[in-house]
This record gives sequence, structure tokens and C-alpha cells, in this order.
Amino acid sequence: MPETRRSVCALDCPDCCSLLVTVENGRGSKLRGDPTHPITRGFLCGKVAQYLEREYSPGRLLYPQRRVGAKGEGRFERISWDEALDTIAGRFEGVAKEFGPEAILPYSYAGTMGLLNGGGMDRRFFHRLGASRLDRTICSSAGGVGLTEALGLRYGTEPEQFRHSRLIIAWGANILGTNVHLWPFVVEARRNGAKLYTIDPRRNRTGAAADKHFFINPGSDTALALAMMHVITGERLHDADYVERYTEGFEALRERVREWTPQRAAELTGIPAEEIVTLAREYATTRPAAIRLNYGTQRSERGAMAVRTIALLPALTGSWKDIGGGLQLSTSQAFRLNRDGLERADLQDKALGRPARLVNMSELGPALGSSSVKALVVYNSNPAAIAPNQNAVLAGLRREDLFTVVLEQFQNDTADYADILLPVTTFLEHTDLYLAYGHYYLQLARPALPAPGDVKSNVEIFRLLAGRMGFDDDCFADSEDDMIRTLLDSPHPFVHGITLEELDREGSVRLRLPEPFLPFATGGFGTGDGKCHFRAAELDYTPPVESRHGDPALRRKYPLEMISPKNDDSMNSTFGHRDAVDLETATLHLSAADAAGRAIHTSDQVRIYNDRGSCVLVAQVDDTVEPGVVCAPSVRWGKRSPGKRNVNALTSDRLTDAGGGPTFYSCLVQVERIGD
Repeated sequence: MPETRRSVCALDCPDCCSLLVTVENGRGSKLRGDPTHPITRGFLCGKVAQYLEREYSPGRLLYPQRRVGAKGEGRFERISWDEALDTIAGRFEGVAKEFGPEAILPYSYAGTMGLLNGGGMDRRFFHRLGASRLDRTICSSAGGVGLTEALGLRYGTEPEQFRHSRLIIAWGANILGTNVHLWPFVVEARRNGAKLYTIDPRRNRTGAAADKHFFINPGSDTALALAMMHVITGERLHDADYVERYTEGFEALRERVREWTPQRAAELTGIPAEEIVTLAREYATTRPAAIRLNYGTQRSERGAMAVRTIALLPALTGSWKDIGGGLQLSTSQAFRLNRDGLERADLQDKALGRPARLVNMSELGPALGSSSVKALVVYNSNPAAIAPNQNAVLAGLRREDLFTVVLEQFQNDTADYADILLPVTTFLEHTDLYLAYGHYYLQLARPALPAPGDVKSNVEIFRLLAGRMGFDDDCFADSEDDMIRTLLDSPHPFVHGITLEELDREGSVRLRLPEPFLPFATGGFGTGDGKCHFRAAELDYTPPVESRHGDPALRRKYPLEMISPKNDDSMNSTFGHRDAVDLETATLHLSAADAAGRAIHTSDQVRIYNDRGSCVLVAQVDDTVEPGVVCAPSVRWGKRSPGKRNVNALTSDRLTDAGGGPTFYSCLVQVERIGD
């Protein structure tokens, strides 16, 4: 008889969906969204609805392997786990003895959002080893800094409250593509008369469905937010009572934004001045109004300031008071779990007597090029495809003196460079605990399906490696349940009292929050006095170096601004093995004007290039981008591309203004047609 088992989607998405798996004879036959979950509501995105295809793909890695070909060639032979673990431990011991343990670098991100397999036993292992620490900046660090500088806390409007909004602004947020479980609440709001506006350099699926789309030049979001403040303060559309009670520095802010006229912002953003005025007035006078801000906004050189400035708008208008008002970028900080107890950074004291050096993952190319890294362990990530300055990264991975271990489910680009390749479980095959960054429900998943072949979870692999290295600390004997209980051992009122038994029983548990949760309705900002501090003197905007208003010489050479947003049917590079994803990520969208000047037509092969590198894509001439902007959905596996390069051969390892994040969307390029 078929059996239904619960699970949780582990992919890097704000929705963190609750899943139901139909199991027949030990094999999954159907995957669907849990209809009882308040956010999942019984449906899944297109990519996860097909996840069982990935689960049972003939391309799954099932056994440990050792490289037998050249690095990057992708030729391996099967070995046993004992051989693999002994080889890794021996090489680590050799590197640590000759160069010091900080010559070993872990490289991981959110291939799984599970707390145990994403940042649990692995952190303990590398801390005890004394390996370099990784500054995990590749996705959200700039936005996190900007949000914290604005609000003091990374809280946001509950998704359920968007149904009450009268105006929803999706700012750098492709809701239909990357946050689809917010969409039903948006639909409900619109049925009740709400308007949906989108602000983005590309008119994506969400923009096409919106009441109005504002094309904004890449990386100019701060200028728009400052001009909106100019209108709101100049016309006295701010909420004077809220500003008086719960903010600090309003008069300085009003003076600071006086110079940020809509006309000045129009020149920088490409949005007509009269439209900026209308948008500011409508935002300030419509109650409730909610901004869904997403991470696309912070992937430019001024990304942290962009998020910071936008996040100040609800404090200026007082929309935090309203059910259905405010702003959402991330809800993650509300999950006040005992991460210190899970990760055990104190173990570094045994290895080094101090914290290990910190390496920014957005600068992997330079890190590998410096030869200070002698061993690399990659898991939950695919840096050969997703890291900026791809040619520098690949040159580093080809180093013969670099010992590389890769934990993977498929033989992706990075796996081809491994010396030892280890097969790992999918999220359907292991126990884990999940927080969300788009809602307020904590979730537990047990194995729903048996693991195939001889694959192991990240937790088990790092536990075994700790044993091979002779680490006898008690924490390496912890079971998954022990680790979950450690995480739940928190005095914070949002988490206190949630137990493993409750999670096992319910699957999904709302944090101990009031309903509705209005985090800043009466102040409560993460500052010493609980007020939102505008800190007007720090608010400013300078165009990115690689932009139409940046370095003139560079712009003359490379006249097009390239953005590479997430592909709707993929999840970074996770589904890069699928042919459908391969087709979409092989596409370059460009305007008719830019195409005509280069004799380019739809379906033509084109070369897109700058001083860092080039890649080959297929042209799609359409009206989804304005002249001067090109869009290449990401992230394609390089091994499936002509020349074995994707768009990250073009992106730089220049960092954001704060947070050390990558500047994927501050990238100037040129495009030419291939062939006659």
C-alpha cells in the first residue's frame, strides 16, 4: 500500500516548502506540497515538482571515486569509503604539518538549507582542524548588512499579511520565479483592489503580470529610493506621528535628500522624473503598502546601500504599523536558534589558540591563485559554475599542488576537478532541521526515502573524517537528534519551548510570535533605544564603476550592462543537468535597438565578452530589457556550454560597498554575432 511521508524542501528559496512524499515499495512515486502548511498550501514550484526525476536520475553519484584523468577532465575510478577517508585524512595531516591547517579551505553555501547538513558537523570538523574559515558572502551578505544598518534586525512582514496590502512593490523581486508561494497572497490582495508594481532592470514573469513595471538601470536603486524620500519629505507625506515616536534623525534626513530631486534620479535610474514623483506619492499615501525587496538589488557595487535606503522607506511612511504594510527581505534572524552550540567555533582554540583566518568566498579566484590554499573541500556548492571571475577560479582548480575534495550528488563542473569525489544524500534521504528566510515556520524532516548505492550525508561524512583525524571531542559523537536538541536549546522567546518531540509530531511549527507579527509597529528596532536611526549623513549614491554612469573609458569599450538573474526553472546550478534548464541559461536577452546595431537576430549565436573572458550564448531579441542592458539567466554548467564557460567568465571579483558580497550585476560587456 502507498505510504505518505513528510519532508521539507532544502533548496535555497525563501519558501522552504513542506512536502508530502508518496512511497510505494520503498520508492518515491509522487511529490506534492503539503496542503496544511500555511505557506506551501498544497502546491510546489515547477523545479521541485520534478525532484523525483533528480532523485532517481542515472546521473546520481553512488560511490566514492578517485581522479584518474587530468584535472577538469572528469575521469574517475571507484574506490571504497575506507580508501577515500584514509586518503583525505592523510593529505590533510600532510598539509597541516607542512603549511599549517589554515592552508585547508572549506567552500560551501546553500546547496542544502538544512542546518545540520549545511552548517553543523562540517563546522565542528573544520574548527577542530584549524582550517581557514569561509566568509559565506556569495548570496545575501550585502543585503544583510544593509537591512541591519536600516532596522537593526533582519525581520520582515509575514507573507500571509500581503493579502491585506493595497499596494505591493516587488523591488528586485521576481516573485513568480523565486518566491512563488508569496504569489497567492498577492493575487488575493489584487482581487481586493490592490496594485502590484515591479522595479527591475528586466521585465520578468512577475513584471509581465504587474499593473506597472519600472525599468531601472542596474545598480541605481539607491538613487530612486533617495528621490522617493525627497518627494515624501518635501510634500510632508511622511507619517509625522510614527517618525516622532519611533525614529531618529528625520530633520537631517529631510535636509540630506533635498538634493536628490526626481530629475537627478531620473538621469541615473532611467525612470522618468514624473513617474518617480507619482510612485513616491502613491507609496506614501496608500495604506497598507508593502515592499517585497529581494536580493537582486544588492548584487551590485552599491548593493548594501541600496537595501539600506529602501528599507528605511517604511519607517518614513509608518507602514510598519499596518497589517499588510512594511517590508520583507529576510525573516531569518527571527529563528534565534543556538547556532553557536551547533557549530562549536570554540574548537578553534584547541587547534590554533585563536580564530582561524577568514577567506571571502566571493574572492575564491584570488585565494586559489595565491597558493596559500593547499587543500579545498567543496560541498553544497559548485564554485566552478557559480563563483565570479570564473577563469581565475578554474585556473586555481587546475593547480596540481591543490588537493580537492568534492561532496556531490552529480558530477557537475566542480566535481570534474576533484581528486576525491564523495557521493552525498539528497534532502529526501536524511534528517535535518530547517529555518526559512521568507516565513516564520521551523520545520523538521526525517528520511522519506532510502539512500541509494553507498551515499552518505554530510553529517556522517564529517563525523567519519573527524574519527580518521583522531578528534575525540564528545561533539563528534552527537547524533542528528542531539544536534537538533542543541539548536533548540535557546532562551530566546521566539524559540523557547519548541521541542524535538513537537517538531516530530507536527513537522512544521510556527515560532513563538504574536499573530499578526508586526515587528516594528511600536518601534522595537534593533538599536540601543529601539528607534530606527536614519543616519542621513551616511546615505549617498555613486554609480558602480562598471555601469553606464561609471568609468567612461570602460563604458566606451564595453557599452552594455549585463545582469544574470536566477533562471525561473533552476536553483543556481542545482538543476544544471536538465536539458530544459540548459536551454534557458544558454540565452542572452537584448533589446531590438542593441541587436540591430550588431546585426543580431533571435536564435543567432553570439559571443559576449569583456577583459575577463567570454562565453557563447543564443540571442533572444525582445522587449524584456531596455537598450543598454542585456540579460543572461544563470547559472549554466560550463561543461554543457561552448568553450566550457558560462556568464561568470565575465563577472568580476570586485566586492560590494559593505558585506563583502559579489557584484554580479555590475558588469560591462560587449556582444557580437558569431559567423557571417
